[in-house]
Amino acid sequence: MEMQAKAELVDSIRSRYCAARKRDKSRILDEFVAITGHQRKYALRMLAESEVSGPASSGTLGRKIYDGAVKEVLATLWEASDRLCGKRLKVILPELLKSMESHGHMNLDDSLRALVLSASAATIDRLLRPIREQATGKKPVRPKKKTRAAIAVKTFSEWDDVAPGSLEVDFVAHCGGNLSGSFIHSLVATDVSSGWTECIPILIREQSLVVETMELLRNRFPFPIVGINTDNDSSFINESLIKYCSSHNILFTRSRPYRKNDQAWIEQKNGSIVRKYLGYHRYSGPVACQTIAHLFDCVRWYVNVFQPSFKLLRNDE
Repeated sequence: MEMQAKAELVDSIRSRYCAARKRDKSRILDEFVAITGHQRKYALRMLAESEVSGPASSGTLGRKIYDGAVKEVLATLWEASDRLCGKRLKVILPELLKSMESHGHMNLDDSLRALVLSASAATIDRLLRPIREQATGKKPVRPKKKTRAAIAVKTFSEWDDVAPGSLEVDFVAHCGGNLSGSFIHSLVATDVSSGWTECIPILIREQSLVVETMELLRNRFPFPIVGINTDNDSSFINESLIKYCSSHNILFTRSRPYRKNDQAWIEQKNGSIVRKYLGYHRYSGPVACQTIAHLFDCVRWYVNVFQPSFKLLRNDE
């Protein structure tokens, strides 16, 4: 059989093969093998190729994209359902969501509600997997060595005469001394030059939510953010935050592992602001998260505008 004729035959049978039901595909494959003389596995790859990369794959362009907001809603519903698996949670999702909204625990717009309700059981399990692993203490996530190596180290001695917009960023865990289960974290950022500090609570410490929170911080600071310095937590040291910083011309550096003195400014703000107003209690759930957010909205003006600040000029021994 000539190459041109064989290509035309493949194209004609391929469309029929891709549209066929499973039991019919085997029969079509047998016919194709008999005509071309190809090995069965090779013939299968030729016919199935379009399902991955050909015209049939154009449907993937309409695939739903589930962002951090969907994950946050699903995590809240997962906790409210006593941590059901995806298959069981999917069944009660409409009624559970309706109940949560009617009692004032959630207020979703139509597009977000539609995305949440359209998620399949498999998608729910996939989105909740890192949250479930964190809650149960399984598979602690560590930054990849290659990712960590791509971020420069900045020590405590390299913070002299920094420009405004150079931030230290850290998490404060509101776990009440017990790291099991889900609880709220406060993402805290302080400008080393001016002392301006912002705090934002997040329901789940997850990479995409960290990026969304960084965008909120970028809009809250009264000057452009030119650099951030974090510890080596995997919620910071990941490709998502690296790409975000690169796209906004933000220099991303990290401290040395287990050297809290490299982040002395943010450690001080964690105590003087977050722990001062929230203490060491355990906070969890969307209502507590919203309440803390309202508190921080007031605190940010009080500590940044209505209180004077000063910096240590030198330390005489």
